[in-house]
Amino acid sequence: MATSDGNESLGAADSASSLSADSDPPTSSLRRRHAPAPAAAASVSAFESENLVKDLCDRSCEASPSPSSDDGNDPRSLGADHGSVDSANSVSDGGSVKDEKIGVSGEKSGLEHAVKFAYRASSPAHRKVKESPLSSSNIFKQSHAGLFNLCIVVLVAVNSRLIIENLMKYGWLIKTGFWFSSRSLRDWPLFMCCLSLPIFPLAAFLVEKLVQRNCLSEPVVVCSHIFITSASILYPVFVILRCDSAVQSGVALMLFACIVWLKLVSYAHTNYDMRSVAKSLDKGDAIADPIIVEHPYRVDFKDLIYFMVAPTLCYQLSYPRTLCVRKGWAVRQVIKLILFTGVMGFIVEQYINPIVQNSQHPLKGNFLYAIERVLKLSVPNLYVWLCMFYCFFHLWLNILAELLCFGDREFYKDWWNAKTVEEYWRMWNMPVHKWMVRHIYFPCLRNGIPRGVAVLIAFIVSAVFHELCIAVPCHVFKLWAFIGIMFQVPLVLITTYLQKKFQSSMVGNMIFWFIFCIFGQPMCVLLYYHDLMNRKGSRID
Repeated sequence: MATSDGNESLGAADSASSLSADSDPPTSSLRRRHAPAPAAAASVSAFESENLVKDLCDRSCEASPSPSSDDGNDPRSLGADHGSVDSANSVSDGGSVKDEKIGVSGEKSGLEHAVKFAYRASSPAHRKVKESPLSSSNIFKQSHAGLFNLCIVVLVAVNSRLIIENLMKYGWLIKTGFWFSSRSLRDWPLFMCCLSLPIFPLAAFLVEKLVQRNCLSEPVVVCSHIFITSASILYPVFVILRCDSAVQSGVALMLFACIVWLKLVSYAHTNYDMRSVAKSLDKGDAIADPIIVEHPYRVDFKDLIYFMVAPTLCYQLSYPRTLCVRKGWAVRQVIKLILFTGVMGFIVEQYINPIVQNSQHPLKGNFLYAIERVLKLSVPNLYVWLCMFYCFFHLWLNILAELLCFGDREFYKDWWNAKTVEEYWRMWNMPVHKWMVRHIYFPCLRNGIPRGVAVLIAFIVSAVFHELCIAVPCHVFKLWAFIGIMFQVPLVLITTYLQKKFQSSMVGNMIFWFIFCIFGQPMCVLLYYHDLMNRKGSRID
């Protein structure tokens, strides 16, 4: 350390000149230019000292020239690892270890001068206008990974306690026939109906083959596809209503039938459009989209088979493909699918069933009691819904895509950040959203229908299929699901208005979580459960 007054004055002048030449605060300037203070400098923390050492070493390498190596490489490009690579290079180039020690001691002396004179009591500690990290204007610019981890830890701890408390109070409520029972054998008509649904895609393919050979006119083709698609959805409805099957089996069959219907509509609509494009090309008309010209109209049975099993609802002749199947990755996803399916079953049997069985009809009993039941049901229902989303949209669809080498795996977006209800419906189910946009929304706009009416038509179609998937298996036609989906339309308008009025706020996101998950879904569960029990003569089993 320099002890003379001349050296101290020189060090102070150097420090002052470095601060005045740089517009940044002393702390940030020091982190770029200097290394850490000794242990005696109590004004500098250990963390800052470590950063100062690293930064000063980088600066010292840039400031002090060193001879180039024999092969033409500059030793300064090797970074701050002076103890290994730089020392070896200096020896090979003819340098000495003594010179290196002198350089290190000089650096330490410069550090001592810098820390001694930069952190003076007269140096300003506050130089800029800054917001607190949790202020309203700055909260979404910060990383909240630590708080997210805290929420996960608290969530695991709280729910572990609740699970233990529930098991101690009620015991193990899952029945032995949860996965399979003798009653499941009575659902064989639904299973046979499911196996016979591929007849309808085959009929659609035969229609397209005939029209390709000019054996059918366009009006006949349109009528044929309308009949085939209608039969594909009405046939399962008839089978379910004729049989006294389990609700789970009926829901599974209706979901499968709706998927087949959506795929057949896309198959017929896309082929019709490709025929129109082919006729336009024959006439010499220009086509704006080169991809359409690159894949001309053709009817191939292999294309139909791949489309019917692929994780998409939009038919096209070529899909982005991956190069290979990652078998180990697929096995891990299957294991996750089994585990999370078991978690869903545990929550349903251990929590949801006792709550709904010990409840009253929410529209016929005490109002406060109904609110208490809905709020108590909201948490386990939310867990089941999130597990269902993860199992189907992330695990199952990705497993199917991996096995089929299907490349486009954007099955969902970050719907949990949706600021309006409209954003949620655009992001949470991308296969259905793309189908709606392609086969309902834009066709309506091309036919002169206003945008608001086109959105309303899309919601009506979605509401009808939600009602079919729930009401038909339950044999209860009270339109609760239809009303719940159509109730989203005013919510779209309200949350859009609030988002425009209070920009960069999450008020719409909070409204979505409360209406959709905390209130809407538990209310529908209670309504359908009690209507189903009333239909069966109040049998709870």
